[in-house]
This record gives sequence, structure tokens and C-alpha cells, in this order.
Amino acid sequence: MNALKLRSLLEKFFIEDIGEQDMTTDLIFSDSTNGEIVFLAKDDGVFCGEEIIKIGFQLLNNEISTQVLVKDGETIKIGQQLALVSGKIADLLKGERVILNLVQRMSGIATLTQKAVNTLNSDHTKICDTRKTTPGLRMLEKYAVRCGGGFNHRFGLYDGVMIKDNHISFAGSIWRAVESVRKNAGHMVKIEVEVETAEQVVEAVNAGVDVIMFDNRTPVEIKEFIKLVPSGIITEASGGIQVSNLAAYGDLGVDYISLGFLTHSVKALDISVKVKWNKGEE
Repeated sequence: MNALKLRSLLEKFFIEDIGEQDMTTDLIFSDSTNGEIVFLAKDDGVFCGEEIIKIGFQLLNNEISTQVLVKDGETIKIGQQLALVSGKIADLLKGERVILNLVQRMSGIATLTQKAVNTLNSDHTKICDTRKTTPGLRMLEKYAVRCGGGFNHRFGLYDGVMIKDNHISFAGSIWRAVESVRKNAGHMVKIEVEVETAEQVVEAVNAGVDVIMFDNRTPVEIKEFIKLVPSGIITEASGGIQVSNLAAYGDLGVDYISLGFLTHSVKALDISVKVKWNKGEE
């Protein structure tokens, strides 16, 4: 992850949550009271959020000490201690919810991605994400996919050409859409096209695209379509694919399977923050 962008995101999230003050915490605790909190796993899964914990608390107070006990991408078990954080109690309490929300969501994505990779169980086909991410969290969510063993599709509209059905309808054909891109884009830009029929596959191949994505096609259809694609063109399957039917796509020979549910329908992994000790009780 980009550390500079991460700091900027966390600052915005803290400002949103804290506002002018944490009224509850500021009325109870003095600035001089120290304590320690522990992040605990309440479910099995894959951890993701090491830098969130480290950078997040440091933004609130650079004297806070953080010790993350696991690495991103590591498997965690119920009851396992994930991180210890010590410092001013007021700062710990102000930061815990924002940081915990992000760690839970990212760990949930990493866990679901690993489940998808294991379910597919393919030495060739790779699992990747989509642009179906939470606004403002795309960098974090796509990082979590990588921690779970998946790969990233394009990050946004700006870093890859993907000609979809509506582009094709407005342009008039796959050929016209591809030709327009070729005339106006640099030589470093790859072109991906969504296809739904065998005729569109042939048209995309003849247009010289770099990637062909079989959109909302069944395993039977993809098995036939892929025979029409030369080995130099990357293939992708997407749409209508869930964990429940993912295994059926494992032996088709596609290079990638993109799954929107990795980020748009994920359940946060259950993690809690508890008080380890506080100076007032010593």
C-alpha cells in the first residue's frame, strides 16, 4: 500500500469520527493516564491490517507503542492476540473504532479471497477482484485481496481500457470501439473487451484485443468460446460466479476469474479490542 495515501485516508476517517472532540473520553480521562489494549481474534481467518494499526495510532500520538503480532496474509485463530498497543488512554480510545473497522473489513476480504482461491484449486487460473469496491476504500480492499492470495484487476477507469457492452452498443461494434482506442491511446495501453457470444469472441480476436472477458457465461459456453481464442490473448471469466459454483470454472483454461463479491458482499472478520491494563489500576 502507498503509505502516504494511507495516512491521508486515515486522517479523513479520524476527522469524520472524532470531529471537534471525543466528548466521552475527554470528560473521563486526563492526558497523563496510560494504558494498553489488545486486538483479539474472535473468528478464524486471514489477518490484514498491519499498517493500519501501526500508522493509525501513530497519527493520533507518535508516542503510542504498537506491536503487531501477526503479518498480513497470515492465518489467525479464535482467541489469538493480534496486536498490543500502549499509550495515552484517551488516544487509544479515540482511534480504536476506526482502526478496528478497517482491520475487520480487510481481514474479511482476505479471508474470503483465500476461500475462493482454495475452492477454485487451480494451478493455472487466478482469482482477481473488480471495481465493485467501497468508495474511498479501494486501495485498502484491493490490498486485502492480494493478502488473501488473489490478484488485482484494474484499479480504476484511468489505468486500463475495458470495453463493456454499453461501450460496444454506443460505438456500433467491437471493431469500431477497439479502433478508436488504438488511434488515441499510447502503445503501453492494453485493451480488454467483454463478450457474450461466439460471434463477439471472433470479432474481438480479429480486432487484436489483449484480453477477452467472457461475461455472464456458463462453464459449458466458456469451454466452447475459449477454443476460438489464440494462446496470445489473455482470457477472463466474470459474472454469476459464486463460491458455490466456483469449482466448475477451475478446469476451463481461463487465465483469470474476476469476482465482485470479494469486496462488495464481504462479511467483516470478527475481531475485538480489549483493555490489557491501565495505569489507574496499578
